[in-house]
Amino acid sequence: MILELADIRIQPGQNAAFEEAIQRGLATVIAHAHGFEGFKVNRGIESPERYVLQIFWTTLQDHTVGFRESPAFAQWRAIVGPFFAQAPVVEHFELVAKSA
Repeated sequence: MILELADIRIQPGQNAAFEEAIQRGLATVIAHAHGFEGFKVNRGIESPERYVLQIFWTTLQDHTVGFRESPAFAQWRAIVGPFFAQAPVVEHFELVAKSA
């Protein structure tokens, strides 16, 4: 399994609208992507305009090719993109260890 980690900064004062939009986008677009295995969204406490989005994919290619190169990516960005204060920083990770 691959973890996609997106560090997202939104426009100030848009938290409620962004949280509705990101949940809608995850449920209606990303959840239907091939290789999608789940997600987590966390909001910053010290920096409430900062969100960390974790999406779990079966393979790296499921995200980088299957999703990012599909029309679904444009649908996703149309839903959440208007809230971005800057482009999200996105990186991918492999599991090394976990608790029981």
